[in-house]
Amino acid sequence: MTYINFILDPTNDYLGHAIDYLKLCGLAIALATIIGVGLGILVSRSPILAFIAINLSGVMRAIPIIAALFIIFSVVKQLGFLPAIIALILLGIPPILINTYTGIRGIDPAAIDAAKGMGMTTWQIATRIQAPLVTPLVAAGIRTSAVQIVATATLAAFIGAGGFGEYIVDGIQVFNNTELIVGAVSVAVLAMIIEISLSRLQHALTPEGLKVQEQAASAKA
Repeated sequence: MTYINFILDPTNDYLGHAIDYLKLCGLAIALATIIGVGLGILVSRSPILAFIAINLSGVMRAIPIIAALFIIFSVVKQLGFLPAIIALILLGIPPILINTYTGIRGIDPAAIDAAKGMGMTTWQIATRIQAPLVTPLVAAGIRTSAVQIVATATLAAFIGAGGFGEYIVDGIQVFNNTELIVGAVSVAVLAMIIEISLSRLQHALTPEGLKVQEQAASAKA
C-alpha cells in the first residue's frame, strides 16, 4: 500500500513523470529507427561505408551513456530534454543499423535472380522479396534498441530530463526507499512490456518459411 499511496499522491506527480518518460523514450525509439534503417540501407550498397558505419557503431556502443549525456550537454550547453534525446538516439541507432545492414546483405542473390527471371520489377522485388526477408531482423534490432533506451533513460535525470529516473536519483540522494523502488519498478515494467510487445511483432512479421527454418535449426541444435 505504501507504493500505491505514493503513486496516487498528487504531490508526487506520477502521471507527469510517466508522460515525460514515455515522450523521451518514444521519440528516441522512433528517431533511432528512422535513422538506423536509413543508414543501414545506405551503407549496404558500399563496402567502405559499411566498414566505417559498423565500426563506428561499435565505438558508440562502447561509450558509457552517462559520459555521452555530459559530452552532449557540454556541446549543446543546455539541460533537460534536448541532450537526453540526442544521447538516447545515438544509443539506439547501432543495433538497428547493424541488423538492417546484416539483413540486406544476407539475402540470397539467387532469390533476387529468380525474381528477375520471373519478370518482377525492381519495386516488386523490393516489396515482395527483400522487405519480408529483412523486416524480422530489423524488428529484432528495434526491439534491442527500444529496451536499451527504456532501461537507460533513467540516467537522463542527471541532466534534468525528468521521468522515472528522477524518482531513482532523488530516492538515492535522500534515502527514500519507496521513491527509489517506485521508479525502478516502473522502468522495469515498461521495459518488459516493450520487450514482449516487440517480440510478438517480430514473430508476426517473420515469413512462415523463415519460421520453419528457425524451428528446424532449433531442433537440430
